[in-house]
Parts: sequence; C-alpha cells; structure tokens
Amino acid sequence: MNAAVATSVFGAFMVVTVALGLLAVRGRGNRGRDGLAEWSVGGRSLGTVFIWVLMAGEGYTSFSYLGAAGWGYNYGAPVLYVVAYMSCGYAVGYVVGPMLWAYARRHGLVGITDMVAHRFGRPWLGALVAVLATVFLLPYIQLQITGMGVVVSTISYGAISLNWAYFIAFAVTTGFVVVSGLRGSAWVSVLKDVLVIATLGFLAFYVPTHYFDGYGPFLDRLVTEKSEWLTFPGHGDSGLGQAWFITTSFLNSLTVVIFPTTVAGYLGAKNADVLRRNAMWLPAYNVLLFVPMLLGMAALFVVPGLVGAESNLALFRLVVDSLPAWAVGVIGVAAALSSIVPMAVFMLVIGTMWGRSVLSLVPCWQQRQKGAAQTVVVAAGVIALVLTYTAPNTLVRLSLISYEGMAQLLPMVLLGLVWRRLTLLGAMAGLVVGVGVVCGFVFTENDPVWGVNAGIVALGANLAVALVVTYVGPREHDERPDGDVLARDEPEERQETAGSREPELSGVGISEASNAPAGA
Repeated sequence: MNAAVATSVFGAFMVVTVALGLLAVRGRGNRGRDGLAEWSVGGRSLGTVFIWVLMAGEGYTSFSYLGAAGWGYNYGAPVLYVVAYMSCGYAVGYVVGPMLWAYARRHGLVGITDMVAHRFGRPWLGALVAVLATVFLLPYIQLQITGMGVVVSTISYGAISLNWAYFIAFAVTTGFVVVSGLRGSAWVSVLKDVLVIATLGFLAFYVPTHYFDGYGPFLDRLVTEKSEWLTFPGHGDSGLGQAWFITTSFLNSLTVVIFPTTVAGYLGAKNADVLRRNAMWLPAYNVLLFVPMLLGMAALFVVPGLVGAESNLALFRLVVDSLPAWAVGVIGVAAALSSIVPMAVFMLVIGTMWGRSVLSLVPCWQQRQKGAAQTVVVAAGVIALVLTYTAPNTLVRLSLISYEGMAQLLPMVLLGLVWRRLTLLGAMAGLVVGVGVVCGFVFTENDPVWGVNAGIVALGANLAVALVVTYVGPREHDERPDGDVLARDEPEERQETAGSREPELSGVGISEASNAPAGA
C-alpha cells in the first residue's frame, strides 16, 4: 500500500512535469530558422525569474539531495566545498556571464563550441571541443540517472528495482528534453524550486525534532560522538584536507562559469543585466545545501553502517522510515526533479554542441541542426544509461571527474576570449597536456595528489604549456578586428543595438571566420 501511494504521487507529478514542458513551447514550433536557438537557448528571451530558477536548478541537482548527504555521512566537513565553490563561482559569473552573453549574441553563437570555433577561426576546433566536452559531461548525466534511479527505487519501497528505476529516469528525461528544450526546463524549474524549498525546509525542522528532540540534543551528540566529522580532513583517511578544499573550491568556481550548461543559462537571458542580478541572488539558494549535509550527519545515528554508494541513501532512509507514504512521494518528486532539470540541460547542451559544431560539418545535416541535436540527445542518454549499468560510481566522484576534465578548457575559452596573443597551437598544446595529466591522475586513483585537487595540477600544466608554446612558437596573423575576435562586456545600450541585428543562426559567423587566417 505504501509503495502504491508513493508511486502514484510520483507519477502524477511526472505527468504535470511533462505538461509544463509542452505548455512552455506551445505555439513556438520551429521559430528562428531551424528552431535551434529557440530549443537550445530559449530564443534568448528568458527573464530574471526564469534564469534564476533555471541556473539554481542546474546547481541544485540530485547530487545536492543525495550526494551531499552521502558525503556528510561519510566524511563530514569536506562536503562544504560545494557551498564554497558555487558561491565564488556566482561572483566570477557576475563578470564572465555578461561577457559571454554579449559575444554570443553579437556573432549569433549558441554555446562554447561555437565560441572557440569563432575565436580561432576553425570550425573543426568547435567539433573537437564538442567531443571532449561530451566525454566529461556524460559522467554528470550518469550522476543524474543514478540519483533519480535511487529516488524512484527508494520511494517505491523496493517495488521498483534499481535497474528499472534507472531506465525510467532515462526515458522521462530524454523525452522531456527532446520536446521542450531549454524553455521547458526553465518552466519545470519553477515547480522544482517550490518543492525543493518546501521539502528541505520541512526536513530541516522534522528530522532533528523527530529523532533527537531538537537541534540542541542533536548537535551536542554530534560534537560529543562524531567530532571527527566536523573538522578537516573529516572522517577516515580521505585525504580531503584544507589544501584539497581550497584548490577544489578555486578550480570549480572558475570551471562552473564555462561549464556548457552554465553557458546555456547565460545565453538564454534576454539581456546582461538579468545575469548580473542573478549572480547577486543565486548564492542565497546555497543556504539550502546545508540541509542535506546536516541530515547526512544525522543519519549516522539513525541508520549507521551504510558503506560505499549506499551512503547516497542516507537522507532517504530517514524519510522512508518515519514519514507517511504520500509525504515520501512528494519528497521523492522534489529529488527527482532535481535530477530531471539539470539532466535535461546537460543532454540539451550535448545535443546542441553536436548539432551545431559536429554534424553541421556534414553537408546533409547543415539545414537540419535542430533534428541532429535531438538525435544526439537520445544517443547521449543511451550511452549514459549503459555507463550507469556497467560503470557505477558514487555521486560526488562523478561530479569531481566532470569538473576536473572541463577545467582544462579554461585557457582556450576564457583566456582565448580576452587575450588575442594566445595562439591556436598554444591553446591546443595546453589542452592536450591538461587532459592527459588529469586522466592520468584520475584513472590511476591518485586524486587528490600531494594533498591537492588533481585538476588544479593539470590546469597548471595546461596553462604553462599554452603560454610557453604561444611565446616561443610562430606568431599567427588574423586580419579581423578585436571586436570580432575578443569578448567584451558591453554597455546595455550597445547590447540592445547588437540584439536588433543579431546574425542568423546558420553558421555564418563561424564560416566567415574560417576563411580568415586563424590565431592571435
């Protein structure tokens, strides 16, 4: 009976979710040439509220609901890096977001692959970055499938196996994103945020009161019996000390602003002021992250003995053991939407990168970029689903792998857009070295290395090689003016003027650039 009630509540909300996605795109069809801009960046018309909930939704994922609780359960204090890097990343985004928005709008671009292709005048470079970014984004999609699968299986009280739950997560999200695109994700983010704020607010009050008679007794017991969880490096021989915390927070705060999904949020805004306002307000959302972290440590006393990936269930074990089935269903919906929204954006971004930068190089796909992108969405989802079955991992580890890999694009994307001297050869050499170093550390299980985040070591090598090759290698000549090559955070009145003559999304900006000599 409990399983029937909880899954019925869950199913009803999934129907509402799909309906919202359909309503969001009703009447918009293929507006804007092949509809790629409308599907991938919401027609560049989303206002402050939709951008806020969309970018907050991307930041508050199933990792936040389950992985943060799991790391709180396993280690304690090191999980606070999530709050640190996201808050610092929003500060960096205050500067970088408007700059990328203006650059993309001026040249009719829809993602970072377009940006690097236009900056260096090489369409094939966009394709290369799309492939590399996809490799490092797939673990994040796998993370969301794993998280939603855990939620579905748990709220069904075990009636739905994990394997079927993973498939349900894949099917619902893939169908949703193919139909609704970025605008649908923004609409559903509103529902998600209402449920997340309500359920976490309730749990923050309910769990300490129900299990410990209040916060005072809970915190006293935590300090007395589990003090190791409250200091670095946390519980056990994790290696997650202060140096790791600082380097991880620093690396991720830079990486998050060029993460393809973050950039999709930037480019969906109707103007740059929307992004600045959101950079100021988004850190307030991070307060919610303390709740699952704290509840994960509360689970130490209620459901001890969880090991490995089981620790991701710490929060939901508290919920299922003490709340009525309908409440379990509602909390499950909030957690599931925390998977669907970011997973939809990740899959959408992969589809857009391939449709725009890879398959568009094939003549028969040039006029069907949206269809190509939607096809890739399904393919990416299938690959992530297969990886979920064959190569499972804990949620936080998957998150770290994605960020450490994506960080290696920082010199090519950010440095390249503000420093004209950076050459294509230098950027490519640094990228190859950085990716090689980070993969070497991760796959030999030497992360952290020397007590610091392996990604920051790889990024240091990446940047050093890029600079050396740029200065000692041949100078490249590009006849385009600075305004066509570099990114600028333009005043609002100039943005509006640029918006009124936005280039067609047909690859013109890139193809024109490819006819000019590449470089700095």
